Amino acid sequence: MFGKDPTVTASDAVPVSELAPLLVREARRHNLLLALVFSVIALFALLFGLFVLERSYESSATILAQQSDIIQPLLEGRAVATGVVDHAGIARQVIFGRRVMSEILEVGGWMAATPSPIEQDRLMESIRGRTQVSAPRPNLILIGYRDNDPTRAFRVADAFARLFIEESREAKQRESRDAYEFIDSQVRDYHAKLTEAEQSLLQYRSRNVDAHPGSEADVNARINALRTQVEQARMGLLEQQSRAQSLEAQLAGESEVTAVATRESLYRGQLLELQAQLDRLLLTYTDQYPDVVRTRHQISDIQRQLEQEQGRRERGERGDSPFDNAQFNPLYQELRTRLAEVRRELAASQSRLSIAESLLSAELDRARRIAASEGVLAELTRDYEVNRDIYQDLLRRRENARVSMVLDQEQRGLTFRIQDPAVIPLRPTGLRLMHVAGAGLAAAFAVPLGLLFVAARFDPRVRTAGQLERLGVPVLATVPPYLTRRDRVRAHMRWALVALMVALVFGAYLLAYWLRQGQG
Repeated sequence: MFGKDPTVTASDAVPVSELAPLLVREARRHNLLLALVFSVIALFALLFGLFVLERSYESSATILAQQSDIIQPLLEGRAVATGVVDHAGIARQVIFGRRVMSEILEVGGWMAATPSPIEQDRLMESIRGRTQVSAPRPNLILIGYRDNDPTRAFRVADAFARLFIEESREAKQRESRDAYEFIDSQVRDYHAKLTEAEQSLLQYRSRNVDAHPGSEADVNARINALRTQVEQARMGLLEQQSRAQSLEAQLAGESEVTAVATRESLYRGQLLELQAQLDRLLLTYTDQYPDVVRTRHQISDIQRQLEQEQGRRERGERGDSPFDNAQFNPLYQELRTRLAEVRRELAASQSRLSIAESLLSAELDRARRIAASEGVLAELTRDYEVNRDIYQDLLRRRENARVSMVLDQEQRGLTFRIQDPAVIPLRPTGLRLMHVAGAGLAAAFAVPLGLLFVAARFDPRVRTAGQLERLGVPVLATVPPYLTRRDRVRAHMRWALVALMVALVFGAYLLAYWLRQGQG
């Protein structure tokens, strides 16, 4: 009517109030195109779910890591339990090993096609990617495997659990056995070293009598004692020499025989000496003391002899003895006696000094020998003690390792057992056909409606009278389109085709659902 359709700007777009009738008119105009987009998206999603999306079945087994609660307290400090803390990490390392994966290829039937080594590595990588190992609890291990074949998923999950337990048991037994064998070999080696060190120490001590602990202290004490004896002997020798010289000088000034006037004077001198001796004894002892009694008797005898001598002198008698007027000098006799004693002591002191000096010389030589052998003896003793300590420690460790090995052999320590065995999965997991089909139907409805909304909302062409009025163009009236008979027939045919397309889509979905239920 106006020639070229006028355009509007973004600000002149169709308002929301006029959008609903416009969407209905546009849907009627493009119903076939919208039905085609709906059918294409829905059928594409269905085909993707049927032929591209694989059904995934997951089978899992739960393993319980059980620790003996009775054995552990009894053998604490004597046996080492070969347990682990990160059970899931250990399980992952064990089941993803080359040995276990090779057996899994056999169990899963992949080796029936005799794949090459490269293909085997790819299959192992694929199996690792579909295997999940987790620890839902500290003492539980969950091993799950996903596969499009439920029977194979069950076999692989069951084989994983069984092989993990076998490998763990063998690894524990092998670890404890290797530890025991290693410690036992070290015990034998150090026993030989200890025997050799002991023999070397005994041979050295047999060749060197003074080579034993404490000899140096004994020798030093002996040397100090001998030095003290030598010094004392020298001091005594000097003192005795001085005494001997003094006695010799005194003896030279005395006469051996002295003359006396009478026997009376001799008796008087003896009487005075005995009286002085008696006085000294009475200062200490009583009158009944034997020495006091004897001295009194001697005094009595001397007095009687003195009286007899006085009587003889009064009668004018003379004695016939040559000693009446002469006698031996008692001081000279005493000095000779003391000099002889001093000379004997001097000879004994010289002998003791000579013996002490010879013993001191011998001890000094012994000290030098001990000092020379001290380094060798200390090294031999140190080697023996080190080997002895290590050998005794290894003996204790060997017994602990023996107990640990017996525990692992009898499965009394940390053990694994299947708590929840794997079963054949009956339903697939993850994305299934119904999920993909539902998403496809939702997208098949949403995409055409979205395209229709975008075309009606943001199309720059004038589609309503309100747009013209906003452009300043007066609108007198609106004339609806007039459909001829041919146009109505064509419209009915399009609607029939749209209904057929929608019916085919839903029929295809129902058929796919029925077939999948029959297979399940």
